[in-house]
Formats: sequence, C-alpha cells, structure tokens
Amino acid sequence: MVSALSSHSIDQAIFHVASALQVPVLILALIALAVVIFELGSYLVEVSKRRRRRFAALQTGAAQARQALLQNNRAAAETAVHDVARSPAMAGTLSFIIEHARADGSEHQVNKALADFDFDAQRRLARTRLLVRAGPALGLMGTLIPLSPALTGLAAGNTGELSNDLRVAFSVTVVGLLIGAVAFGLSLSRDRMYSQDLSDLQYLAAVISDPRPPGGSTSSPSPPTPAAEKTVPATHSTDS
Repeated sequence: MVSALSSHSIDQAIFHVASALQVPVLILALIALAVVIFELGSYLVEVSKRRRRRFAALQTGAAQARQALLQNNRAAAETAVHDVARSPAMAGTLSFIIEHARADGSEHQVNKALADFDFDAQRRLARTRLLVRAGPALGLMGTLIPLSPALTGLAAGNTGELSNDLRVAFSVTVVGLLIGAVAFGLSLSRDRMYSQDLSDLQYLAAVISDPRPPGGSTSSPSPPTPAAEKTVPATHSTDS
C-alpha cells in the first residue's frame, strides 16, 4: 500500500513538472523561430554583399600587395587587396595582415589574426548549429507534453480538449522541424563560405610574407655531375 502511494506520488510529481514545462517550451520554440528567421535574413544580406570569388583576381591582388610592401608602401598594398575582402570580418583581418606583414616578429601576429578570424567564424556558426539540435528537441518536447492531457481528455470523453491539445502538439512539431531544417542549411552554407575566406586569407598572408626576392627561385643550382671514372678492364695473362 505504501509502495503504491509512493509510486503514485512520483507519477503525479513528474506529471506536474511536465505540465509546468509546456508554456516555457512553447515560448522557447517561438524565440528559436524568431532567431532562425533573423539568421536567415542576415545570411541573405551577407550573400548579397559578397562579391564573386575569382582566383585570378586574388592572385593578382596578392602579387601587387607583395610588390608594394617590398617598396614599404602599405597604403598601396591595402588598396591592391581591397576588392578581395568579401565581409567586414575578412576586411579587418586583411588590414591587420597588411599592417604587420614583413615586420620583425610578424609571423606570429599574422598567424594569431588568422586563428582569431577562424574563431569568430566558428562563433557565428555556433548559433545556427545550436538551433539545428534545439529546434527539433523543442518540437519533440512540445509534442509530447500536451499528449498526456489529451489522453486524459480522450478517456473522459472531452473531445474539445483532445482536439486542442493535439493541435498544439502537431503545430510545435512542425515549428521545431522547420527551425532545425533552416538552421542546418544555414550552417552548411556559412561553413563553406567562411572556410573559403580563411583559405584566401592564408594564401594572401603566405604570398605577402614571402621572403624571396621577386622573380627569385627557391631551388639552388644542382652541383655538376662528376665525370664517370674510366675503368680499364684488367687483363689476365695466362701461362702457357
């Protein structure tokens, strides 16, 4: 008897906790939907401002910037790579590289700038990556929580309560799946874009900081091949 009462009390406690979570879950689902809509709008604005990438233009700009830095003209170097930047974050990192390139101890500063750019890109991606998991999770919670009172209404013959609870449950499911799908697409596209930006910055930093003189060759002349020694075949005399 005591065991049955204890089990019933635990069931009631869990039921009340789940019921209390219904409103917060619905509110969080609406907040997540608003965030993913905001991220989608930010992504469209970001794409509209991005210039089409051409490796020939990247190569030319890097070569011109390197030549300008060899002449200690950092303003001309920054102008040469101005059109390469496809986002404000990329433009800021590129300006830092131009400012510190070919100076004493600049290698570590440039590497730190590239690492910070990658860190900021991952931080921006973290928002949508979180929504990829949080959206369906909120949708599932918002689906399961109203099912308990819906089944209670079904047992009591209250079809109105059953209909309302099921409508809420299925609506939250759709919202959660929508959040996860949109966030997943945004994460994939942004990951590709930011990885390409980092690759271009690494290429520019490598070309600009190249210590070789213009037109120099990295390979040293190979040593002359020694002449082959003449081998005189030994003649063996035979005793007759």
